[in-house]
Amino acid sequence: MKVGTDGVLLGAWAHVEYCSRILDVGTGTGLVALMAAQRSNANVVAIDLDGMAVRQAAENIDSSPWKERVQVLEIDVRAVINESLVPNSEGDKSAMKMLLVPQSFDAILCNPPYFENSLKSPDVARTMARHTDTLSFDELAKSAACLLSPQGELSVVIPYDRATDLTVSAACYGLFATRQTIVVPVEGGKPKRMLMAFSRKGTPHTPETLCIRDHLRNDTPEYVRLVKDFYLKM
Repeated sequence: MKVGTDGVLLGAWAHVEYCSRILDVGTGTGLVALMAAQRSNANVVAIDLDGMAVRQAAENIDSSPWKERVQVLEIDVRAVINESLVPNSEGDKSAMKMLLVPQSFDAILCNPPYFENSLKSPDVARTMARHTDTLSFDELAKSAACLLSPQGELSVVIPYDRATDLTVSAACYGLFATRQTIVVPVEGGKPKRMLMAFSRKGTPHTPETLCIRDHLRNDTPEYVRLVKDFYLKM
């Protein structure tokens, strides 16, 4: 669960350039939060349920040029809108008070857990990251609707076949699609991922398609243009 293509795609694709405050939900190693900080002048809050992930993210962020603008918290995003979920410590309580300010983030980014009804790994941390037990699409949409600024945008990367599920959940909380990019791993193959952005107003649009590799398994020019600023060699 280190640096993966999904996170890189989300961090490079989301609209963050003119944001003041950004929330990264389920930050893991801090990858998406760091990419958001690199692409903007925003203050970024990165949260995760997994204490080990939070510690690793904090270490990675502390070693980066953007450490003054990125804060890492061990907290459940659902705790922000559900008082029955109690933070783990006094520090978390202070953090939750800060997050409780409604409509405070210009962008919320999430590479959410998405496997349902499938065999679970004996590794608890991996299961938390990969299954919807810890954060359903409905809970993600509800949290985003509570925390987004009036013009804010929720951006996610999910399996292609779950796009309708998330669209329905988002609409239930007044969030509607503004952009969509279908991700195809290899030219001529089947779509595997969908990059989606939602806002309160929504925008008429036609989904774009991004192929990561051509039929010779070389990175496509479109993929290179999107992510080259985040690799040492590409």
